[in-house]
Amino acid sequence: MDFRQATALFADPDFDGDPVQIYEPADDESVVPPVEDGDGTIVGDDINPYQVDGDPDFPDGPTGNPPPVKYYVENVEVSVATERVQYLDASGKLITESLRDYTRNAVLKEYASLDDFLTVWNDAERKQAILEELAEKGVFLDELADHVGRDYDAFDLICHVAFDQPPLTRQERADKVKKRNVFAKYGDQARAVLEALLQKYSDSGITSVESMDILKVDPLTDFGTPMEIIKFFGDKNTYGKASGVVR
Repeated sequence: MDFRQATALFADPDFDGDPVQIYEPADDESVVPPVEDGDGTIVGDDINPYQVDGDPDFPDGPTGNPPPVKYYVENVEVSVATERVQYLDASGKLITESLRDYTRNAVLKEYASLDDFLTVWNDAERKQAILEELAEKGVFLDELADHVGRDYDAFDLICHVAFDQPPLTRQERADKVKKRNVFAKYGDQARAVLEALLQKYSDSGITSVESMDILKVDPLTDFGTPMEIIKFFGDKNTYGKASGVVR
């Protein structure tokens, strides 16, 4: 518990000086910095921190799982007892307030009210552009989802944290679209595509649905090529408007 915000001093070079080591590996070098002994000799450079002991078939860790990370201090294996994550704002300063409070303040600097945010959001052809602008301002939406909930999309995270709106999960929003029966005016093939897009939104969020690359993955590929799918709607502009209902 840092009641006096003493940890902010770690970002102040006048407090504890410059970094002991700055390591910038080349593309073909390990991301683990070399360990030097007292006379500057590199030691332990033959250690593979991703090695799975006793398993020669998986020297880089089991397939499909993140490789276990091992840490060594002077060739002695150590383990991490506790871990603390800290964030830097857009100007590189240490964030000392809660992630929720920081997000709220950062969003309110850009949008003074919920109406302001909704106007920009609804008018935007690409919602991702708004999210990218907020990211440039130092808004950590992915990390915020870890605190609030992974079932919420970026829109609900922002409205909930910044404007105190009750959030809906992606599945709840998808169910609302289905109840409105907004796909009824489209043909069978176009309607099937929209229902698949709605499921993708429910699973992965708005950023995946906005990209045309979504038409190149299962189950959308079952309907044909991206151009063939767009023809179900007439043209690309009509497809964009139709898929916008999902968003």
